[in-house]
This record gives sequence, structure tokens and C-alpha cells, in this order.
Amino acid sequence: MRGHPAARHDGSMELGPSRYTIRVNGHLGATLLSAFPPLASSQQGAHTVLTGLLDRSALFGVLAEIEALGLELIEVRQLTQECE
Repeated sequence: MRGHPAARHDGSMELGPSRYTIRVNGHLGATLLSAFPPLASSQQGAHTVLTGLLDRSALFGVLAEIEALGLELIEVRQLTQECE
């Protein structure tokens, strides 16, 4: 059985954790927010915004949890240092 060749890092994809904002439709209550313990939450209009430092694996875990809970994902944004 052959394995996949090792991926080469060409500098185009950052490694390690980055700060993200994830916007979902609706106001999440305490019970739903407890599914996202590493993230801070805020209400912006009709949306809930989750913000936190996530590595790639954690980001995909949060997105999977959003889908599993049936929440409507509006936006995922990786923040740059200028945005913080």
C-alpha cells in the first residue's frame, strides 16, 4: 500500500493557530454557546459572532459542530494582525 507523498510547505498556507471570526445566523443561547468553549461570543444584529484562536483542526471541528447543530453559517474570516 502506497502512502500519500508528503506535502511541501511553499509559504502559501500558514501553519499554527490563527484568530478567526465565525458568524452564524441567530442569537445563540448559553446552551448552544457551551458547544464552543474556546470561543468568545458577541451579538451583532441578527447574528452571533464567535471569535478565537484556532488551529486548522480546531477550525474544522467548530465548523463540523455548527453543521451538526443545524446552525446557519454566514461567514468564516481569518483575521490578520491589521484587523485585530
